[in-house]
Amino acid sequence: MFKTNRAQLLRIFIGENDKIGPIPVYEKIVVMARENKLAGATVYKGVMGFGGTSVIRTSKVLRLSEDLPLVIEIVDKEERIQNFLPLLEDLIEEANSGGLITLEQATIVKYFAQNKE
Repeated sequence: MFKTNRAQLLRIFIGENDKIGPIPVYEKIVVMARENKLAGATVYKGVMGFGGTSVIRTSKVLRLSEDLPLVIEIVDKEERIQNFLPLLEDLIEEANSGGLITLEQATIVKYFAQNKE
């Protein structure tokens, strides 16, 4: 029987070309999540999507976009996610490129952690 724990799932929707100076926003978010000792972060690249501008971004050859949609997911305890949110909001504002941040309740069924450092 698995022991379950309540958590929050944080999702950040941004564009591949969103940057702060020369550094991609997704990279800054993942590094910031690690520095804040969150459980982990994963960046997913979308093959097609649109946002507030209604511009379709796609990886199709005939409509090649260099700004594909990205989703960053972070799952951790509610308290840790809530403490991370103000930092994330500041970073997204600094990028001045738009985006979407969502939160949902999640249940951690099993967490596999390895300390390889």
